[in-house]
Amino acid sequence: MFRIDRDVLAEAVAWTARSLPARPSVPVLAGMRLEVTEEQQLKLSGFDYEVSAQVTLDPQVGEAGVVLVSGKLLAEITRALPAQPVDFVVDGPKAVVTCGSARFTLLTMPVEDYPSLPAMPPAAGRIGSDVFASAVAQVAVAAGKDDTLPMLTGVRMEIEGDTVTLAATDRYRLAVRELKWQPEQPDFQAIAMVPGRTLADTAKALGATGAQVEIALSSAGGTGEGMIGFSSSGRRTTTRLLDPEFPKYRSLLPTQFSAHADLSTSAFVEAVKRVALVAERNTPVRLAFRGGEVILEAGSGDEAQAVEALPVEFDGEEINIAFNHQFLLEGLGAIDSDVARLQFTTSTKPAILTGGKPVDDGAIEDYRYLIMPIRLSS
Repeated sequence: MFRIDRDVLAEAVAWTARSLPARPSVPVLAGMRLEVTEEQQLKLSGFDYEVSAQVTLDPQVGEAGVVLVSGKLLAEITRALPAQPVDFVVDGPKAVVTCGSARFTLLTMPVEDYPSLPAMPPAAGRIGSDVFASAVAQVAVAAGKDDTLPMLTGVRMEIEGDTVTLAATDRYRLAVRELKWQPEQPDFQAIAMVPGRTLADTAKALGATGAQVEIALSSAGGTGEGMIGFSSSGRRTTTRLLDPEFPKYRSLLPTQFSAHADLSTSAFVEAVKRVALVAERNTPVRLAFRGGEVILEAGSGDEAQAVEALPVEFDGEEINIAFNHQFLLEGLGAIDSDVARLQFTTSTKPAILTGGKPVDDGAIEDYRYLIMPIRLSS
């Protein structure tokens, strides 16, 4: 049916297999569809009625045909093959994979039972894959993991002309990132709620292509019944959109602050990790900012305790505040800056974490991570 380089096939199979369901509702959805077209292109496809993925390759040798085999098993096999050309042949109800002296025989599934992949929506615009991957990673970290609250498991994508705003929240923190892109139409507008886990996986995978990502989105995507697609370097994926209902997050972002602190991101991360060793799962790390230092503390009373001090550039009223250490660490990991800036209003109101010192203190950062404090018992 086809011959192709082992590394090319293994990478394509692994990428397509990401979209396959762990527990398919019907057995055929665990399959990966392999088709060699009349134009001698090899297409690998996966679809679970929610997310689709497809890779298009140019094999060394190809004979038109189509087959459906277990996607997870094919991914494991291709990953383990030696670095030699791979021959894939269909022999009746079986498919034979040969690479060097290794030979695997797979059972095929009924291709006619496999659902057709959805068509890509109209192209809306393009963005650099590395910029897209970085922005999505910064925001998706704040998306909820509780599937009983589906509106909080998504990343809200707001498009206004050449500006894209990504936002996600799980009620305890909020991440917002603004970035520029190249729209097909200069006045294009859309709002889409994209499943957070799918968007994060897709952006990360496409970020490795080094090319531009084309985003395909119906202008009616705001209805919540639409679909969004992403494609780059012969790879494409689509996913159904969530209901667009989302908290009015802009009103949560404070614009005036009573104090701000600048400190080394790496030093802060290491100190929080050390102090958090004695913190129980839901107990906070306490931070006391005053003068030129911040005191980090965790644990109390009869429990294990930890205290550490760090130098800080602090400006404003002294403040004692406490955060969930995991949320704080995830925010610090997302800012992508050597210097972390924390901005405060009061010890009971959300703080804003951004990267670096802004050139103009009145400027709005393109990435903001809001984190709710944990109320300290007096």
